[in-house]
Amino acid sequence: MPSTLADAQNLLSDLIARYCERVDYLMIRLEEAEGTDILLRGDKVETLSEGISIGGHIRACYKGGWGLSCFNQLGTIQDRIEEAIAAARMVGDEETLLAPIDPVQAVCVLPLKGTDPRKIPLSKKKQLCDRYTELLKSIDDRITTTSVRYGDSAQRVIIATSEGTLIEQSWVDMEMRFAATARNGETVQTGRETTGSRKAYEDLTDLDEQVKGAAQRAIAALSLPPVKGNTYTVVIDPILTGLFVHEAFGHLSEADMAYENPDLLEVMTIGRRFGPEELQIFDGAAPEGHRGSYFYDDEGTPATTTQLIKDGVLVGRLHSRETAGKLQEAPTGNARCLNYHFTPIVRMTNTWIERGKTPVKDLFTDIKEGVYARNWLGGMTNGEMFTFSAGEAWMIRNGKIAEPVRDVTLSGNVFQTLADIEAIGDDFYWDESGGCGKGGQNGLSVGCGGPSLRIQDVVVGGEM
Repeated sequence: MPSTLADAQNLLSDLIARYCERVDYLMIRLEEAEGTDILLRGDKVETLSEGISIGGHIRACYKGGWGLSCFNQLGTIQDRIEEAIAAARMVGDEETLLAPIDPVQAVCVLPLKGTDPRKIPLSKKKQLCDRYTELLKSIDDRITTTSVRYGDSAQRVIIATSEGTLIEQSWVDMEMRFAATARNGETVQTGRETTGSRKAYEDLTDLDEQVKGAAQRAIAALSLPPVKGNTYTVVIDPILTGLFVHEAFGHLSEADMAYENPDLLEVMTIGRRFGPEELQIFDGAAPEGHRGSYFYDDEGTPATTTQLIKDGVLVGRLHSRETAGKLQEAPTGNARCLNYHFTPIVRMTNTWIERGKTPVKDLFTDIKEGVYARNWLGGMTNGEMFTFSAGEAWMIRNGKIAEPVRDVTLSGNVFQTLADIEAIGDDFYWDESGGCGKGGQNGLSVGCGGPSLRIQDVVVGGEM
């Protein structure tokens, strides 16, 4: 890996000049990464490692066909360029359509506001995990299984293109996950918490209340009655709103999903109404300090903030340069790859619903019987259909939060659910716990957020 951008410029400029006439587009990515991975299951250490990775990839495009070749040894880079070009020329039989961007030369570092985790010894990170494990176990004897996971990664990426772009970008990312499973006879319940940061190691060292909360919810749920399955008016908290907007709507806004599926493209028609006039949905890497934030995406497109829904109407979608070119829209800076083993694809960054005007207490007004759901345990989406499990929930009776219940799952069609939003709260919360998966690239850092929402006619699973 070249030690300076000047070294990289000399190396990559010479290589691109030598090969660029054989393709329509050529990009070289060099990457240096280091990180820590710790996984404790109860008292057992399943993973305890530190690692360094150095490598890169070549992307070549010819007549709309793409070739990708990865490498770990810089000395093989010319062979890898030949491979990528050969692959692109083999499959290319159309027109190369890449939305234009201005070439840029820049060095960008996402700043930390506290301690860099690379300065913390592995032993201290393990001690932190041990402390959180003991907290989970200490809540109650009925906690039968615990898991604590710690991960950090630092990446330095240099990309150079045949259009004259040369960017060096670096960042540090951290994440922790906690789970506690409680058992009482045949009844088993689990509580989970996840958090992440791109700001400081200290963001992970004072999570005692959050960790204990996961175990306490698991214990409390053992004695709770299951919710009665039905269709309810539901109030969800900002964490569930963030999950909903990311999983259920955000992926449908990724233009490669729409371009490759004509039926979805017809549904996701710009100008179509999907929700109330108060509904505003955004995605963007430009807001600073979040886990999906950066200066340039993995094609060198500047980070932006893209409004997806304005006043309830679809006004935008997320693009790579290729999807923007094919749909004749502007690139949005959403081409991302997990690391040099993968090609950039269209991915969300930070996705959120803007806060509304309704005081949160008023969201419950006039609900004769409903459900209030907070936090999340898990979920899945299948196209426009979704199912999410709430971390904790209560019945709403006559406009008031009533008895707690368990086993609450929310499901429905995302487009119908957006249309059924009755009110948007005046609160807001950023959830930095996201690790997004798509196309085999799992764990890509994202942020999501939003206010509390009141939604009518939500199918709530439980006992009948």
